Amino acid sequence: MFFIRRFLLVLLVVGALPVSAADAVRPFVAGSLAKIVAERQGKPFLLAFWSVNCAHCPLELKALGEIRRRNPKIDIVLVAADTPDEAPLIAQLAASYGLGKVEQWVFADDMPERLRFEIDQRWHGELPRTYFYDREHGIEAVSGVIPKPRLLGWVKANVR
Repeated sequence: MFFIRRFLLVLLVVGALPVSAADAVRPFVAGSLAKIVAERQGKPFLLAFWSVNCAHCPLELKALGEIRRRNPKIDIVLVAADTPDEAPLIAQLAASYGLGKVEQWVFADDMPERLRFEIDQRWHGELPRTYFYDREHGIEAVSGVIPKPRLLGWVKANVR
């Protein structure tokens, strides 16, 4: 009975909270990648994995934000390899790099290894990790900060 009351109290409190940017951070669970890809059939996009605790991710987010400002048509999807509890910080950091309006997700599985395995069986969790999807959804994965010329070349070849 205690747990039911506590659950109902949490629902009331959450329902009373104002809608914020953090509410736009969706939970990334099994099947989320398939949904992201299906919604973009025939369209190029960048899928960027990062974390609030990643030392090199700010450089990546800064570069992606600059590219987005120059090319507003570029479709960027951010996935934070953190926890849903960090959604407010995730949204705040993304916005600070000019990425507040791109689609944002956060790992929402007790076993992030399962999600990584579904995303890419060769990915061991290193961050940042970016996937370049071309129009035919040919995929190229890059671990680490993407060199700016490489990013600009992909945008030039894929974004019109």
